[in-house]
Amino acid sequence: MLKVKREGVILHPTKQTFENLAVLNPGVYQEGDYVHILYRAVNKKNISSIGYAKLKGPMEVVERWKKPIFKPQYTYEKKGLEDPRITKFGNELLMTYVAHDGKNAQIAYMRGSNILDLKRGGIISPQITYKRAAKLMSFSKIKDDYFWFASYYEKYAGDKVLIWEKDGVFFPEKIRGKFALLHRILPDIQQARVDNFEMYKNAEYWHNHLHHIGKHVVLEKTFGWEERHVGAGAPPIKTKHGWLLIYHGAAERNKGRIYNAGAVLLDLKDPKKIIAKLPYPILRPDEEYENRGQVNNVVFPTGTALFKDRLFIYYGAADNYVAAASVNFKSLLKELLKYKVKKTRTKKK
Repeated sequence: MLKVKREGVILHPTKQTFENLAVLNPGVYQEGDYVHILYRAVNKKNISSIGYAKLKGPMEVVERWKKPIFKPQYTYEKKGLEDPRITKFGNELLMTYVAHDGKNAQIAYMRGSNILDLKRGGIISPQITYKRAAKLMSFSKIKDDYFWFASYYEKYAGDKVLIWEKDGVFFPEKIRGKFALLHRILPDIQQARVDNFEMYKNAEYWHNHLHHIGKHVVLEKTFGWEERHVGAGAPPIKTKHGWLLIYHGAAERNKGRIYNAGAVLLDLKDPKKIIAKLPYPILRPDEEYENRGQVNNVVFPTGTALFKDRLFIYYGAADNYVAAASVNFKSLLKELLKYKVKKTRTKKK
């Protein structure tokens, strides 16, 4: 069994008005011995902005802003900027986040070379209603859960609600010559590859993507601890064995939903191929600060940093705190490779 060390809470809510309710789900960018943390900050009106903190080493807070680095600016994000993820792509930084307008949750992004001066690029997830999406997805071979979630969100937010998209994160390099975005149309993790970012804003591109959505699935729920859905966590890490993806899996229980962190290895050339997947979560909500908060029983990984031989995993704890845990990097890969996924052969007709 893999040994994972709880490092504890790094950031608590403060008296600052933009983060006096909760801080959680941090985007992480490691720059040498320093770690930049762009975290979701929630005020008592339940509106989210993005706060900034800087760590020396993996845990020591040496700087923390008293105002948000990014706050709602456009209509599509008027109720909040949530759950940022930061990918280093060449000399550029790509930050995805959830843009919430009070009804719709969509993936938006920012980009730039300076972590403190990223520029908005707009929405990059499908701006298509669930009603339309359900018709498009009906042509693909997928499980009934997709349509259950479509019905759920139509009841929750009305029949004009757009596809709820969260957990967007970019690969740190092109896959087969294209930019690759992991995204989550419930209940699975899918991959959307494009030649340029403008394609993400093209309705025809997304119509085709949804029409063949079964072919774009990267990861499905497999085990009981992720039986409701899975979602991408931190940006994929390239290793000689494959792309290491730290993700979250959610399960429904009578006492409420439980969020755990898992690990999977994806093929370097074709991330839709799973090389290995741990059958158990590497982190589950066991500590008090993970069990009690704005949302109980949540471990929600969104960033990583590597210090010597240890991989630090940064996560939102109970939707209330920013916390971290660490694991020996080589041990994690070694453990993963014990659980290689058997390839299934397709019978010839």
